[in-house]
Amino acid sequence: MADPREFWNHRYALPGWAYGTQPNDFVREVATHLEGPVLCLGEGEGRNAVFLAERGLEVTAIDLSPKALEKAQQLATERGVTLTTQEADLADFVLGEGRWGTILSIWCHLPPWLRTRVHRDVVRALKPGGRFVLEAYTPAQLAFDTGGPKSLDLLVPPDALKAELEGLTFERFEVREREVQEGDWHHGRSAVVQVLARR
Repeated sequence: MADPREFWNHRYALPGWAYGTQPNDFVREVATHLEGPVLCLGEGEGRNAVFLAERGLEVTAIDLSPKALEKAQQLATERGVTLTTQEADLADFVLGEGRWGTILSIWCHLPPWLRTRVHRDVVRALKPGGRFVLEAYTPAQLAFDTGGPKSLDLLVPPDALKAELEGLTFERFEVREREVQEGDWHHGRSAVVQVLARR
């Protein structure tokens, strides 16, 4: 992917909602455990951020695609909630320290060097007792044609993930196959890792 911003702007400029308007299943499942303020990494068109805002949480959604964030604000307006959006590349974005009650990473696939750095920053950026929520495709996803990156480098090895999140207590760390039905780009049997972790 030569220019990620151009790639995602193109995808999000297509009619409709690339991944639907409903929250990710795992986010819906763990939502009662989550507190604000919330930071959503690589949030795209805002479906998870808006869902959490509907639950009364203060939410900031970041993405490198301005087109995605336009749609996130549109969805927030339609649902009658307030959402803070910020165009940012995670290579440059500063997560802060002890700032967030929840950090969300749903299908936010990054090159290994950046993923490692971001995850280490996540540990510091959470408030004491704050939670990190992640769902990502694992390397086993290459056996399926149901969504996610086609490059092994962008998939998330569970063992590496555990090491990157050292300092958090895992309330859930599950490597599994499940049915994912999210818009046009995620549909069918998928190999994923799901994490709910607490600082």
